[in-house]
Amino acid sequence: MFPMPNPEALSSEWLAPIPIGREREVQEAVRRLAAPSPTSPPPWLAVVAGPAGSGTSTVARRAAREVVERLRRSTAGPPARVLAVRVGPLKGPHGVATALLRLLDEGFEGRGFSMAEILAGLLRRLRREQRPFVVVLDDIVVGSPDLGPVLRALAEPDRFLPEGEHGLPPHWTVLAGTPEGLMAADRGCGSHERLPAPIVLAPYPSEVLEAILRDRAQRALGRPLPEALLGRVMARLLEEGGGSRRAVELLRRELLGGRRGYGPGFIPRGGEPTVHVEPSVVDAIEEASRGSVARLGEVRRREGELARRRGSAPLPTTTFWRRIVRLEQAGYVRREIRTGGAGGTRSLLRVLTPIDEWVTAPSALQTHRGGEGPGVALAPAPAVDRTADWPSVPVG
Repeated sequence: MFPMPNPEALSSEWLAPIPIGREREVQEAVRRLAAPSPTSPPPWLAVVAGPAGSGTSTVARRAAREVVERLRRSTAGPPARVLAVRVGPLKGPHGVATALLRLLDEGFEGRGFSMAEILAGLLRRLRREQRPFVVVLDDIVVGSPDLGPVLRALAEPDRFLPEGEHGLPPHWTVLAGTPEGLMAADRGCGSHERLPAPIVLAPYPSEVLEAILRDRAQRALGRPLPEALLGRVMARLLEEGGGSRRAVELLRRELLGGRRGYGPGFIPRGGEPTVHVEPSVVDAIEEASRGSVARLGEVRRREGELARRRGSAPLPTTTFWRRIVRLEQAGYVRREIRTGGAGGTRSLLRVLTPIDEWVTAPSALQTHRGGEGPGVALAPAPAVDRTADWPSVPVG
């Protein structure tokens, strides 16, 4: 492990002050939002599309921050705020509405409330505060919750506000995710509320990924990253594939000695982690789900490939299923059964907690046939209720 004065720079939620390789796209998103004085009627909406790890989150959140800054410079009223939610792991529009309201009321739990009641509470709270705001709905992938109800509530708030109360403070919305996920979201909006053409991002080239790694490491460590370590991370990234999110995850593992997560609280209060899972299982879930949802069969296949690549035998079927059950009992994932597939049903695995925030520590387990393979121990997650083709519009 490396001494690290600023570990938060390795968090998936950390936002770089300079969007390396995406400056033009951020400015294009801000231009489309046209803050602080749009000339067109609301809703004021921008869409950012690109493959996983291409910087869609960075562009969306950086653009939202720029809108807030422009509002601060141009108005003397209450300061604007950003409400950013990663929708991929959430369960249905009810989960999205709950997550948004929880940003205003940390103690709110959506259990027992209908989606309409939660949306009404959210809009009443926003209207009462009279603060401009920017909503960022991020990590939209295939299988993400239907965003139509939330977008319609923001576009037509009077349907949810009490009699005699009308309208919301000025607000903007940014959607970000994969092209397939955003097209699914577009279809869910209805024929009269289609999403605008997206800002399309291409995958990062290797030199930009290297620059991102150098920047993150410099900020986390307070000094330049050793070239040997950088070369090791880049070599693995190029071998396995992936974008900026995968690059930072590999860097985090190198700097933290194999543990996921960042900052204080790697090990939960009350003792050592108790849930043991091999790295190949965790990595297989990450690759197959992209942080959202995956077919269990695909996770199983990838686990075998990763294990063989690392010189171990794939987990026996029974052992693999026990690991999935352990993760589910810890609150990190949830198994779901959907219609479809050769047998009439399809088994899915939904990620409930961002994988790069899973708390882990090194461990050794006798799990693979023919030898003892390295494992990781996962801390149980706290219980949380997480109950049209477009034309390509490249920037420039």
